[in-house]
Amino acid sequence: MASQSNKQHSEVFGPQYIDRLYGYAMMLTRNRAEAEDLVQETYLRAFKAIDRLREDSNLKSWLFTILRNVWLNQLRHGRACPPMVDMEGNGSTMDAIPGQARDSYQILAANEDVESVRSAIGSLSTELREIILLREFEELSYREISAVLGCPAGTVMSRLSRARARLRILLGNTSMKQSMPERGTRND
Repeated sequence: MASQSNKQHSEVFGPQYIDRLYGYAMMLTRNRAEAEDLVQETYLRAFKAIDRLREDSNLKSWLFTILRNVWLNQLRHGRACPPMVDMEGNGSTMDAIPGQARDSYQILAANEDVESVRSAIGSLSTELREIILLREFEELSYREISAVLGCPAGTVMSRLSRARARLRILLGNTSMKQSMPERGTRND
């Protein structure tokens, strides 16, 4: 039993989830310092509750659920401190990941497309932004999203459909089809 607990600890607190949780926290808070605090609080709560986690639990959706619940609690309590200002600018460390060698026009066009998608997603309501992030970027199944958000899978599908429709309008039908293709009906 102790070896199972140690295995769960190493899976949960390994590096494979932290970047995804941080990305989700950034989407929710839109503030680097708050996102970092949110991820830290998520890991703190997960550490305290790890012994209650069932063996067959989905670790990724469990961590996302904790993060979302912490964020909702912070919203309910009105955040006791004033808003933080991001002094490092709005650049992301994800932007610095080197890709394949491309000419300057391809790089410029790709950056404009990425910025257009980010801007469009950022203009969505929190509810729709959250569903797009969990499905399209985190690649959670409808069932996993349902568990994270605490709503039925039908509601997840409905919100996702509304979010995609809104993004199509914001981005235009041709760019939307290229940047966010339908993933089919993976309902698992």
